[in-house]
Formats: sequence, C-alpha cells, structure tokens
Amino acid sequence: MAIYEGLPRAIPEDVGMSTSRLERIAPVMQRWVDAGKIPCALTMIAREGRLVHFEKFGTQDVASAKPVDFDTIFRIYSMTKPITSIAVMMLYEQGHFQLGTPVSELIPAFKDMQAYTEGGADIVDAENEMTVKHLLTHTSGLIYGGEGDHPIHQRYSDANYYRGDLAYMAQELGKIPLLHHPGAAWNYGMSTDVLGYLVEVVSGMPFEEYLKTHIFNPLGMNDTAFSVPEEKADRYATLYEPAEDGGIQVIENAPVSSGPLSFFHSGGAGLQSTAADYLRFCQMLLNDGELDGVRLLGRKTVELIRMNHISDDWQPLERTGCGFGLGFAVVTDVAETQGPSSLGTYSWGGLASTTFWIDPVEELIGILMTQLIGNSPFHAQFRVLTYQAIAN
Repeated sequence: MAIYEGLPRAIPEDVGMSTSRLERIAPVMQRWVDAGKIPCALTMIAREGRLVHFEKFGTQDVASAKPVDFDTIFRIYSMTKPITSIAVMMLYEQGHFQLGTPVSELIPAFKDMQAYTEGGADIVDAENEMTVKHLLTHTSGLIYGGEGDHPIHQRYSDANYYRGDLAYMAQELGKIPLLHHPGAAWNYGMSTDVLGYLVEVVSGMPFEEYLKTHIFNPLGMNDTAFSVPEEKADRYATLYEPAEDGGIQVIENAPVSSGPLSFFHSGGAGLQSTAADYLRFCQMLLNDGELDGVRLLGRKTVELIRMNHISDDWQPLERTGCGFGLGFAVVTDVAETQGPSSLGTYSWGGLASTTFWIDPVEELIGILMTQLIGNSPFHAQFRVLTYQAIAN
C-alpha cells in the first residue's frame, strides 16, 4: 500500500463498484478546474475497507502551475470538528464525565451562564446548565458571531478569542451570554472549540499533543497537525476564494491562521491534513472504532455517535433530511436530502470546500479535497457520481 493512499487498493468490481461508472467522475471534476471555478480537486472513494478511486485534478497553486498531488496538504477547517469530537468520546469512554455532565464542572468559566432573550432585548440567567452533549451537538447556545443587529455579534467580535490560547478562549466565551438557553435550538459555532479545551483539562495534556498521541500516531495520520513543517511546505495547497470576474483569487490571510504554515489550536477549525490521512480516520469509524488492530472507540460508542441527537425540527446548516449526532451531521430521511445516500450516513465539511461522508449501510466512504472558500455545488455532484457507481 502506498503511504499516500491511506488504504489498500481494490479492483472496483471486487467490492461491488463499477470501473466504467467511476470513470464518469473525472470529466465532471475536470470541468470545474478548466472553468477556473476551483484550483484543484482530489476525489477519493473507499468501499469495504479498500480504496477504489483516488484521482487528482488541477493545481495546488495556480500561479506556479504546481499540480495537486495525492499527498498535498489541505486546510480542513471544520473537518477538525469530528476529530475533536472523537477525542472527547475517547475520554468519555474512560469514565471522566458523562454526556449530561455540566461543562462548568470541567471548565469553571461556564458556571452561572446567562442567555439572551429572543431578539437580544434582554439578558437572563440560563434556564439550565450547558452539558458536554450540548457542546457535541451544537445546542449549547454558543455561536460563531458574524454580522447582524443582535448584540451577541459585537460581543463575539470584541472578544477576539483566537488571540490567546484555548484557556483564554474559554474564559472569554464564558463572559458572553448565550444566544439561547442550552438545548433550546441548534446553532453552529464555538462549541467544538470549547471541546478542544475540555480535552486539555480532562487529559492534562495540550490539545495538540493529545490528538497526536492518541489519534494521529495510532492511526498513522502522519501529515495531520495544526502546522505544516518547513520540509513539507512544498506540499501545502494555496487557499482561494471566488473573484469578481467569476474566477478565483488567492486569500493572503487564511481564517484562523496564526502564520503562513500554522493555525490556532482550535478544536473547531485548526487542522491541516491529507486525503489519505482523513480516509484512515473515516475508516476507523466505519470499522466501529478500530483500524489495523488499533482500537480507539468501542462499537457501541460509535453507534451512539452516529445517532441523531437533535429535534426533527432543526436542520443543521440547512441540510434537509439530516439531524446531528455527536460531532457529525446524520441522514435521517434520504428522500429529503434530494440525493442518493443511506439512513445513518454521517458527514461534515470544511470552510475551504473539503468534505467527507461515511455510509455504514454501503460500507462506503467519500472524500473530496480542494481549497476554495465559497460555494461548493460540486459536492452534490461528487456524491451522485459515487453512488451511481455502486453495482451491487
């Protein structure tokens, strides 16, 4: 097995896939590159623990025309969140806390939290404690902040929580009222960043060290970290965004970065990785917590992680037909997703248009890597092209 491939190769037909139908992927992805809409793409498909498709398109840096390669390193942004969530669940399995444990018992900064009333007119005491499960499911009342009239957005902007370490971030977030009472709604935000600090507190290890020692090294994820070493800098993809002329342009200062090759040790968005590394992480989950003789989680814990834990009335980031598990979106109604899938498929993506999904019914993993902060219509196309290649 080549190191950059992540898993052993298989002839597609040996695992119920069609070689000729997989060949439909290349021209579609190449069209996006040729049109100047994306700089590059790596598409990756594994079934039954074997790699059946791994192709590359375009350049990791347009100006130098350096081709993207199978070992190119990408900013995976929010694909950090599932990794952080697994770290939390590993500590959960060790008996350090329960899902219903109040966060304040582990991080005192979140004791006696307050919450905004609807519209932000008033601030009141939170009706209940924020729990570990609220953080894992993004129902904590923490958000990312942004633009809008609600006063919480200015509070988040003023906090500038990425200027210090994880402890500083938690202290600052603990001072800001929650958007809503814990458990009252689903809102994407800093919940997983707080989980990164929780890992530090509970394990007694720096967050990055815990991930490296207990996840990356055991799984052989040798190119996954919060920074890219100088000796690997030539493998690091350039980050782009849509330009006014319809093409793409370089983003000089990447969000959450702390330097040209490093990122804030954020539980929600800080990791850099390769497609092969992330495939190994996904395959561990598809194997119910084990890969190549290394077990990170028990089977029943993985089952708990991939269940829907939120109200049917809430749609994570407008993903119709999906609920949310403990760190992942989960398909609850295939028809409502308006695309091929299976019940219980779990997934997430990153700000720079990276994405993955794990389908336990079909024993299928799909991964797409590129570096574009903006619209990602090619994600749905890639999923259709993957599922249409299943022969049996």
